[in-house]
Amino acid sequence: MSISRRRFLNSSAAVAAGFAGLRSCVATPQLHAESGEQNPESPGYGYGPLLPDPRGILSLPKGFAYRIISEAGREMNDGLLVPGLPDGMAALPGPYGLTVLIRNHELAPDDTGPYGDDRELFQNIPSAKIYDSGNGNTPGSGGTTTIVYDTIRQIVVREFLSLVGTARNCAGGATPWKTWITCEETVDRAGTQENYETEKDHGFNFEVPVHGRMELADPIPLTDMGRFRHEAVAVDPKTGIVYETEDRDDGLFYRFLPNQTGNLKAGGKLQALMVADQHGLDTRNWETSSICVGDELAAVWIDVDHVEAPDDDLRNRGFNAGAARFARGEGIWYGNGEFYFACTNGGEAKIGQIWKYIPTAAEGDDDEPGNLQLFLEPNDGELVENADNLTIAPWGDLILCEDRAGPVIRLVGVTTSGNIYPFAMTHLHSEFAGATFSPDGSTLFVNIQGAGLTLAITGPWQA
Repeated sequence: MSISRRRFLNSSAAVAAGFAGLRSCVATPQLHAESGEQNPESPGYGYGPLLPDPRGILSLPKGFAYRIISEAGREMNDGLLVPGLPDGMAALPGPYGLTVLIRNHELAPDDTGPYGDDRELFQNIPSAKIYDSGNGNTPGSGGTTTIVYDTIRQIVVREFLSLVGTARNCAGGATPWKTWITCEETVDRAGTQENYETEKDHGFNFEVPVHGRMELADPIPLTDMGRFRHEAVAVDPKTGIVYETEDRDDGLFYRFLPNQTGNLKAGGKLQALMVADQHGLDTRNWETSSICVGDELAAVWIDVDHVEAPDDDLRNRGFNAGAARFARGEGIWYGNGEFYFACTNGGEAKIGQIWKYIPTAAEGDDDEPGNLQLFLEPNDGELVENADNLTIAPWGDLILCEDRAGPVIRLVGVTTSGNIYPFAMTHLHSEFAGATFSPDGSTLFVNIQGAGLTLAITGPWQA
């Protein structure tokens, strides 16, 4: 991809600013949260001011446009209904140049899902394809849906349910072998819950094939990857190692070493990250700012046992064994040999950190673990607040989905040198989720979760 005008204008400012002042925001542009505009004295990165949307859905820079490609409650091609609360997503290449977009839904069993208000459509689903039917009363309403999309014509080709009977599917991650790992952000045990019934334990990852065929995945929990409040995963294409985040205020950062690369169902070993010579390091910077932006910390990976954790104590046992503690690990994405992940409540102001993990060429060898680096901690809601899902753009910038209280909620870009700019804004009082680019780089897909909308954004990405 050729260098863009924006990247050229940004280059000198990025080198000058670097990581300097990110905690105090001295060298980072100030943004006007209501308008999304940069300070006139800020350097020229980003795409410019955000223009008001007459429909009141999404404000974007000049030259950009969006389409609503899916909406909760609409009928899909399989006769089921689009579930609500769309969350994590990934876009992968499909047949005939099409894009296959796979999407999570963070629904509890008592939420209205793909089956209709009275669950009348549930009877149409083969029982062998359902992970948890809730004794026929409250089947899992989460799971995944798949959208086959034509980026040339910017139209949906087909849309269908692809995983059934799971709960609170939050984020996940794509694999190099063209599957999607969807993550349950719940640790419900089998039995009667407050508002619903469950037949099986929850808190697992599931693997869903990414293809254009209208069929359901086999709902097999990947138990060796751990039972906890999963958020997202990312896979190192060189090693097949899977990195996992945990959405808890005192969560851990995990990696999964599969027994067979590309076959997660064959099991493997779960480990948690420990910082060398710092037993049980608290990375949250809540009480004291012990870690500065740009600091690199040598990683050590320690084994975690009894990973199905019926008492939901995996993070506590790992921390007691020396693992580092993180403040709500959420979105994670791999690019250019590095992993970026968000900790939504990290930092002095508890409004978010972005961490970077850099694996070594011999990752997986206990003698050569990688390094952990604090990449971003603005502590200023004008810049970015409560980053959740994230992705890496084709030109290398991070795109962060805010999960803040509102009324203004944004997609925020971050350059590789840590400079921050607004890219989109909604007034729908709902978090952004699932940002992901199409394989051809033409389209940014994103969800507005509470509104049940999936959008396709196009524009002059290289202008």
